[in-house]
Amino acid sequence: MVKRVVVIEDEPNISEAIRYILTRNGWHVDVSPDGVGAVQSLCDDPPDLLILDLMLPNISGFEILKQLRQDARTQALPVLMLTAKGQGADRIQAEQLGVSRFMTKPFANSEVIAAVDELAGVK
Repeated sequence: MVKRVVVIEDEPNISEAIRYILTRNGWHVDVSPDGVGAVQSLCDDPPDLLILDLMLPNISGFEILKQLRQDARTQALPVLMLTAKGQGADRIQAEQLGVSRFMTKPFANSEVIAAVDELAGVK
C-alpha cells in the first residue's frame, strides 16, 4: 500500500521539490499552499505523515500543529516541521506543541527522505 504524505508549504519551489523527491521514492504526495481549511481535511482523512511549514499565510504552522494535537484523529499524526526560522525558541515551541521532527531550510533531499521514512515507519 502506498503511503500518503500531505505537504503544507506556501513556497512553490520547495513544495514541488518535496513532491518530486517523495513521489520518486514511492509516496503519494498532496500539496497545499495554505493551512486554512487543511486542519479539517487532515482530521477527516489523516495521511501517514504531514510536512508542515512554520511560516504560512493566514495561519501559522504552530497553530495548525496545536489544532491537530487537540483532535483525537490526528493526535498521533507524525509531523515534520520545515522552516527557514531555525531559532531555538521556534524549535522549543514546536516541541512543546508535539512536533515529531523539526528541520531547517535549506535541507538536503536525503535528510527529508530519511526523516519521512523514519517518522512513517518505512524501512
